[in-house]
Amino acid sequence: MKKSPLGIFETYLSVWVAVCMIAGVLIGRSFPGFVAFMDRWTLYQISIPVAILIWLMIYPMMLQIDFGSIMKVGKNPKGLIITLVVNWVIKPFTMFGLS
Repeated sequence: MKKSPLGIFETYLSVWVAVCMIAGVLIGRSFPGFVAFMDRWTLYQISIPVAILIWLMIYPMMLQIDFGSIMKVGKNPKGLIITLVVNWVIKPFTMFGLS
């Protein structure tokens, strides 16, 4: 069996997301005052704790970006075009449909 190039966190990312969602629901139901406390940490309708946690989630990925390869994206734009179409044309409508 070949060893996965992904670490344990990346391999079981769906499990961690599900566990965090369940923990969030349990915390919200068990400690309703905690939700009100966290709601006070809002600035211009942005939850500061959520913004910090999202930044902490994205920052490690940003460290792995090869900025030298960004300059070469024009030579083979197929991946960029597919990403733009999916993110800006398809996803908004599917998310609206799902909501």
